[in-house]
Amino acid sequence: MKNLLNIERIKILIILICLLLLNSCAKKTYDRIYPTLSDGKYDSEFPYRNCSKQLEEISKTVKKLNCLAFYENYIFSEDKKITKSNFKAENLKKDAILAEITNESVLGTATIIYYDKERIAFLTCNHIIDFPDTVFSFFENNSSEEKYILGVSIKAKQMNHIRGIPKGEDIEILATDKKNDIAFLGKKLNPTNENTPFFNYPCGGSNDLEWGSFVYIIGYPMGFQMITRGIVSNPDKIKSGSFFIDAVFNRGFSGGLVLAVKDGVPNFELVGMAKSVPYKTENILIPEKENETFEYDPYSPYKGNIYVKSKKNITYGITNSVTIETIKKFFRENKNKLEEKGYDLESFFK
Repeated sequence: MKNLLNIERIKILIILICLLLLNSCAKKTYDRIYPTLSDGKYDSEFPYRNCSKQLEEISKTVKKLNCLAFYENYIFSEDKKITKSNFKAENLKKDAILAEITNESVLGTATIIYYDKERIAFLTCNHIIDFPDTVFSFFENNSSEEKYILGVSIKAKQMNHIRGIPKGEDIEILATDKKNDIAFLGKKLNPTNENTPFFNYPCGGSNDLEWGSFVYIIGYPMGFQMITRGIVSNPDKIKSGSFFIDAVFNRGFSGGLVLAVKDGVPNFELVGMAKSVPYKTENILIPEKENETFEYDPYSPYKGNIYVKSKKNITYGITNSVTIETIKKFFRENKNKLEEKGYDLESFFK
């Protein structure tokens, strides 16, 4: 009996020794393959392990932002000789030969950066929510020193909607930076015990990004939540408040998070926000109704009103992102105003 016990103990000891040897070999192999993984810098290699769980958690804090603006449009005859100097809003309906209501919509991405069950705050791009109050168009050919107004569009209402957040008041524009394309949005909530996830990873340093630094971008291109990846180029441009990524950008990605990885996943850090891509503008003629549900007969001449529309053709593969340092600076400049409205974002920017 004692011999059997001794044999079993010897077997267990041999197994433990083998496991220790295997672990030692694995560690040596790991160190050989990833010798600089713990260098305190942002990684430039593809992640070595699975991080789907962490990315899923982060994606729950990234929301689709829909902005819709309604405009009252008035068209005038050239004979009226209306200029900016003699333009009077109270005479619009009387002077116009045509009046109609149209709408403009913009799709983007917003991230929850603050939540206390009474208020919720978002980080996004300014251009998504920035609709002009009044837009003038002019007759080109007249001998007057001041051009005659052809038409005017006046914003009547704007609606900003983010799906999947607790109910409460309308979304408020808390602070904007048109130059750097940053905006903070907020919303007062109805009393609730509901828990809403918010972005809870540290803010990093865009200044530490290098050529080839690996990043993730999370947003809503064309209204679909997606995660893509890219590498940083031209990090010297960071001094101007932005940097380039080779990620594929599409409409709706504006406001998307840019996450870098330091010393391996899941050590994510927020280093910026995707904001724009280069594009070329093309003016095209469009019919009065333009949507997917309305079909025109291709064999019959079109006889309705024709409008000019500016179409932006995106240059894919060059994504411009605003740095986290620029976002932090914007927060510092508006910190008191945000706190007066009940939004304490200090903990996020720490």
